[in-house]
Amino acid sequence: MRLRLVGERYAVCTAPHPLAPGPGALSAVLRDTDGYTWVGPEAAAPRAVTCRGGWRLLAVEGPLDFGLTGVLAALTTPLAEAGVPVFVLSTWSTDFLLVPVDRLEAARAALAAAGHVLTDAEDAR
Repeated sequence: MRLRLVGERYAVCTAPHPLAPGPGALSAVLRDTDGYTWVGPEAAAPRAVTCRGGWRLLAVEGPLDFGLTGVLAALTTPLAEAGVPVFVLSTWSTDFLLVPVDRLEAARAALAAAGHVLTDAEDAR
């Protein structure tokens, strides 16, 4: 599979109240029974809520057909084996994996060893 590393750092935040989506290559607001989760560029993270920054965003080249199976398993299994935590989001057209910035090189090596190709945002231009 081919993935692209998005240039900016991302944050994942939580709040008991609705949050507005942010800018960037990926922005998401999700609601569950525990509240709201916000994902977006670290520089645009909402204030006065609990946030964890320092994530790098890996975008799977898409669009991906809804009939595909095992896409996330093929990507997360080598990361799990390398001890790299992930936060995963899916959209209509593709999947996104967020990995901690301090584990990016381990993620890059694990994905390459599993046969995946990860390009930097600058390489895609």
